[in-house]
Amino acid sequence: MNNRVAVSGATGRLGRLVCEVVEQHPSFELVARLRSTSGADEGADADIMIDVSRPDASPDIVDTALARGQQVIVGTSGWSAELLDALATKLAKTPERGVIVVPNFSLGSVLGTALARIAAPYFDAVEIVEAHHPGKVDSPSGTAVRTAEVMAAARGGRPIDAPFAEQPARGELIAGIPVHSLRLAGVVAKQEVRFGGPGEVLTVTHDTHSNEAYRAGVRAALEAITEARGLTVGLDALLGLNGIAVDGGER
Repeated sequence: MNNRVAVSGATGRLGRLVCEVVEQHPSFELVARLRSTSGADEGADADIMIDVSRPDASPDIVDTALARGQQVIVGTSGWSAELLDALATKLAKTPERGVIVVPNFSLGSVLGTALARIAAPYFDAVEIVEAHHPGKVDSPSGTAVRTAEVMAAARGGRPIDAPFAEQPARGELIAGIPVHSLRLAGVVAKQEVRFGGPGEVLTVTHDTHSNEAYRAGVRAALEAITEARGLTVGLDALLGLNGIAVDGGER
């Protein structure tokens, strides 16, 4: 018997791709394509809810899905550390349920964040520049927020050297790291993490040229969700990248 899937935000550019991935997978069945005008009960009979809607709607969609007993994949940006902590607390009360939150479904982006985490302890000057298409409603991007947070954690509380951070043009501080957001026509998605040290600069860059970059990651999350329990954040956890230590060795 196939797992029944509902997709919230199904009419968006990522939502349409997610629907394709579900329809092409032999173990899953797409039973509902949800949009903002969908009825409250649409998708209620699904086993899995995939939310790729809007940041302001996503928490309520996840809460409703969990109340129905559904497994959940979240590909919507805007899930802050505070929201994730609250979600983890809620899931602790229902250990049979699982939620996978994916800031970015691109495998290259996930690897880029992993490389930035490795480099973070070795440079005190770190900044992020991210660019997306004009239709992206949130900034900084969820990927940039996630990257800043994992780099700050890798530094073990050692502060970033970010001079004049109080000036608006210096970007928004996320976990102490300046993040600069661009919204430009002609761009799909791009992130640069720039590390500065005496006499050198290291840049970790990832470019997304089309939504096809997200297909493999969507499939990986889909295949993992049936057995997921509790809260999983990021494709890196599914790909085993969390085991890469900041010194380049294996934990």
